[in-house]
This record gives sequence, C-alpha cells and structure tokens, in this order.
Amino acid sequence: MDIERVIRILKALADRSRLLIAKSLYGKPQYLEELAERLNLAPSTVSFHLKKLEQAGLVSRRRQQYYAIFFLKNSELDLSIRELIMCDFDELDLQKERIAKYKTKVLKSFFRNGKLLRIPAQKQKRWIVFEQILVEFEFGRNYPEQELNEKIIKYHDDYCSIRRSLVEENVFSREEGIYRLTENYERFRKGLSSESTKHGLKESFEQSMRDKFGVQL
Repeated sequence: MDIERVIRILKALADRSRLLIAKSLYGKPQYLEELAERLNLAPSTVSFHLKKLEQAGLVSRRRQQYYAIFFLKNSELDLSIRELIMCDFDELDLQKERIAKYKTKVLKSFFRNGKLLRIPAQKQKRWIVFEQILVEFEFGRNYPEQELNEKIIKYHDDYCSIRRSLVEENVFSREEGIYRLTENYERFRKGLSSESTKHGLKESFEQSMRDKFGVQL
C-alpha cells in the first residue's frame, strides 16, 4: 500500500458524518435516501460524504433498478492501524538520500587531500569525520596507543582530542594502553539495534541523524 492511499483513507475517516455513514453501512448496504433518514442528514450532505468514502476506496455502489445501493468494502476496513503506518513510504528513501548528500557535503568541507582541516564543533558533523577515520581500524584487533595515534595523525595532528572523544563515546575501550573497538560500536556499524548500542553510542552521528530526520538507518 502506498502512502497516498493511506492518506486518502485516513482523511476520509477524519470526519464525524463520514464515520456515522460508515458505521451505518457496516450494519447493512443502504440507499442514499435511507442513510439520510437514519442519520438525520440532508441527502445532498450524505451524497457528498459518500463520494469522499468512495474516492478513498472504503465504499462502493451498485445499481438496483433506478437506485444506487452503497456497500462498505470490508477489505479496506479490515486494515489495522499497524498496516496503515507500515506502508511503503517513498519519503524514507528521500530522507536517506538527503542524509547521504549531507555526509558528502560535510566531508568536502572538512577534508582536503585526505587531511582533516579541523575538528567540527557540531556533533553530527564531528561524527561524519570520525567515521571516515575509523575505516583505518579493524574490529577484534588490539591497538597499542602509539599505533592508534599514528593512524589518527594521518588525518589530523590533534590525535589526542580525537582519541579521547572515541573513548568517551564508547567506540574504543582502553586498558593498560591497549585500545580495541567495542562490541557496541561493531553492532552499531553493522546497523544492528540493541539497548546497549543505543546507550553506548547515544551521542553518535547516526543517533543524531535519527533524531534530526526521524529515520532508522
């Protein structure tokens, strides 16, 4: 089900008179004049609302002699709220595309010839930069502090600030001068979801993007 169809259904039901008409038709198919009498509405009013319900695919009509009789379409009414909100939203793809463009723009702004010009002050931008640096590291490997510094300094001279941020954000664990990528970060990098990941990386770029754009990556 596409989003436009969902919107039509929800809009059609977001009216007191149309809800009353739908409820009345739920009991049995009826003629327009019968609906008007039952609901104490003008026939023109009932006709207007029936057209809205038909356009949304909730009601159909069938000719019987000189009159049209109206039916509820149970296939549409049997849809749950869950089914409606889980429809195919093209907007999600557009949001992901916008985020990808945003990342590219940030990298172009902060990198020149593979070197980081400065550490961004804004959290979201900082994490785009950190992700670029983290491609140097492998999960499951031990990194002595000197080796970690050498990998970071290839991108920026202030390796101390970057190293400290990565430890504080629970990307690296540190024990007796040895650094390792944490399991939380590895789950996060692979796009898996867990409470520990959310808490361990709550200040990360992707969490910020979810907050900013409302999209699960």
